[in-house]
Amino acid sequence: MISPFLVLAIGTCLTSSLVPEKEKDPKYWRDQAQQTLKNALKLQNLNTNVAKNIIMFLGDGMGVSTVTAARILKGQLHHNPGEETRLEMDKFPHVALSKTYNTNAQVPDSAGTATAYLCGVKANEGTVGVSAATQRSQCNTTRGNEVTSILRWAKDAGKSVGVVTTTRVNHATPSATYAHSADRDWYSDNEMPPEALSQGCKDIAYQLMHNIRDIEVILGGGRKYMFPKNTTDVEYEQDEKARGTRLDGLNLIDIWKSFKPRHKHSHYVWNRTELLALHPSAVDYLLGLFEPGDMQYELNRNNVTDPSLSEMVEMAIKILSKNPKGFFLLVEGGRIDHGHHEGKAKQALHEAVEMDMAIGQAGAMTSLEDTLTVVTADHSHVFTFGGYTPRGNSIFGLAPMLSDTDKKPFTSILYGNGPGYKVVGGERENVSMVDYAHNNYQAQSAVPLRHETHGGEDVAVFAKGPMAHLLHGVHEQNYIPHVMAYAACIGANRDHCASASSSGSPSPGFPLLSLALLLLGVLF
Repeated sequence: MISPFLVLAIGTCLTSSLVPEKEKDPKYWRDQAQQTLKNALKLQNLNTNVAKNIIMFLGDGMGVSTVTAARILKGQLHHNPGEETRLEMDKFPHVALSKTYNTNAQVPDSAGTATAYLCGVKANEGTVGVSAATQRSQCNTTRGNEVTSILRWAKDAGKSVGVVTTTRVNHATPSATYAHSADRDWYSDNEMPPEALSQGCKDIAYQLMHNIRDIEVILGGGRKYMFPKNTTDVEYEQDEKARGTRLDGLNLIDIWKSFKPRHKHSHYVWNRTELLALHPSAVDYLLGLFEPGDMQYELNRNNVTDPSLSEMVEMAIKILSKNPKGFFLLVEGGRIDHGHHEGKAKQALHEAVEMDMAIGQAGAMTSLEDTLTVVTADHSHVFTFGGYTPRGNSIFGLAPMLSDTDKKPFTSILYGNGPGYKVVGGERENVSMVDYAHNNYQAQSAVPLRHETHGGEDVAVFAKGPMAHLLHGVHEQNYIPHVMAYAACIGANRDHCASASSSGSPSPGFPLLSLALLLLGVLF
């Protein structure tokens, strides 16, 4: 067995050798701090423009520890130590914390949280697009308790709207933009109890096609929920699990097409090749369903059949930005959450890095002057990394010492609970005997569970663009869409808006301008 003192000595040598030369000079750190200070002072000039466009990036399960680990991974993928790397979201000037609890849950789920950050109302665990008066799985508590989302508010204001996700398009996060359901798991009528069907509740896929019929862009997975029971999937012909699920016999793709005006150009695509062949200038409505269920993990993605999140975002923005009134776009990096639930940290972190690339893509295609971009998470996970690892240590690597209790090595990344709990011969598994760098390696956990759980701590909110400074402290999660709506002068809270230009576009900052002019009149 390796001596723990030898391991510690090796770690000390690595720490010394991995310090970049420039970082040994105090001037490097002082200059860096002074530049950061200059940038911070510029923020005193607040951006109070109207937000023509709103883009919300939601990293499902992307807690602060995931953000930090993804930052290190991004740097290491570029052959740097990693810790000094800046994610695209790190560059956003305004940061807040969001309290994620559901009305009936200390540690939340993705449905109740989605209702909060999209509809502006906190809700019960497992419910989407309804208030806390709705009880999970109780259809008869739905009617009269529906709440609308910022996507609906934007659509009512004449903006184009879109939803892009790496999960099913009828999964918890995207469904809160258009659906009102007592249960997030009612993907199609096949998953609904007879009682709910008899009481008139509709499944989420049905609601996607009927509630807001003119959503311009819908991209993600979830094909099987759109087709009649046992319909063969176009891509996985031999896979029974990929077949259609609907009991009502409806083909929702055909229904989607039938709802579109004949003079408009509507396109349904199911693979990357078809998506990238489109000319955005000739697309008015786009529905892309690239998998029967959730999309593949980025590390497993087929480059022919499945587009990346960045590619979907690029196409969405090109289509939505044709509207002179602007757009609202929800982008979900949804499989960060799935990777963590499976204890597969490598999958989760690569999903986070890909979402950060999509954030950069969106930033390159829009302007700070008229686009409010918000990046946040719905909840965290019981994911952590530690162990006094040296600078530049692989984020998926071992801690530089053995446990002082069982004398075995351990990875820096660990989970509080989950499927990675393993006992071999009555003792904790020796990770040096397994491939802990494998894409699907399940990191060790303290408590055995088939699925790792969410975490309950606050999550970060990053913001840039018009009125981004309103996201500034510790907030209830349902505050977020109210800020976005205020910035864009949409929804119910428009008292602050006034016509401030010849084009008639509203300006959230107009009351301040009026007050300044009034004071000037008094003085002079």
